[in-house]
Amino acid sequence: MHWFVLIVSGGLEAVWATALAASDGFRRPRPVALFAVSIVLSMAGLAYAMSGLAAGTAYAVWVGIGAVGTVLLAVARGQERLGLARGLLLLLLVACVAGLKVVE
Repeated sequence: MHWFVLIVSGGLEAVWATALAASDGFRRPRPVALFAVSIVLSMAGLAYAMSGLAAGTAYAVWVGIGAVGTVLLAVARGQERLGLARGLLLLLLVACVAGLKVVE
């Protein structure tokens, strides 16, 4: 259960990071509201996951999922481009995150 919550929390990190960027310096109410809700849920999930997993592993996985998710959201929204090198590096990051699960 801790791993499942950690993965969802990592996804929520991508949501709050994207909402923060879309908030235009906290001037747009809808992205600000999404940011506030998603950051609270993301942090609460991370805290729960850390109660059953090693803190360093949990944090690294949470950040990795959030980073990959944030890039993929930006690509899906047409804000960034995903080239070959960038795609391969993201796959490497996912492989590293999966590796942390394997050795935990």
